[in-house]
Amino acid sequence: MIAGLLINAWSFFLLFIVIMVGCLYEFFRIVKKISPKRYLYYLPLGLIYIVLPVLLMLSMGIEFRIYTIGTLTHEWIFTPLIPCAIIFSIWINDTMAYIVGSLIGKNSLSKISPNKTWEGTIGGAILCVTVITLLSLIIPRASALTWQQWMHIAGISAITGTLGDLLESKLKRTAGIKDSGSFMPGHGGFLDRFDSLLVAVPFVWLYVYLFV
Repeated sequence: MIAGLLINAWSFFLLFIVIMVGCLYEFFRIVKKISPKRYLYYLPLGLIYIVLPVLLMLSMGIEFRIYTIGTLTHEWIFTPLIPCAIIFSIWINDTMAYIVGSLIGKNSLSKISPNKTWEGTIGGAILCVTVITLLSLIIPRASALTWQQWMHIAGISAITGTLGDLLESKLKRTAGIKDSGSFMPGHGGFLDRFDSLLVAVPFVWLYVYLFV
């Protein structure tokens, strides 16, 4: 994940393709279990979901190559920070939500995922925002954004990441399966690993596009 984000635009492009194809493949398998007669209706949507971002990535790749001719520019160095911040926010949120929920969790967040609690969810989000905000004050290149903007990115990632996890849990529960796939034995499939990221990224992108 880190290598794909940080090496260059093309490593990010390859990482993006692998994740999207893997997630879509598992999504179609789950939908087929839920509704065998209708899952083919989702294929055109899946193709659009891959093709449009690929075209955007290719255009970004051309722009990145211009940036990296000669010396590394501020734009090229700064760009990976936001994807990394989203990923770290989700990791921190999930870990802290589990710890806080295990210690003081009493009220279930949703029937979809009985192990999640309101206490853990709120505690995880608060700790996630706190850590990312503190890191933004320590990391020199993060000064391209204000600490308030990094705080917002962390908060959006934590909240929407949790929603992504609940959405995938609902799909699996409806299909009657435990894991979306088995590409990582003991850890599940692509959707199990990237469910939070798939929902958090569009919302963070919208915030950055509109307010940053």
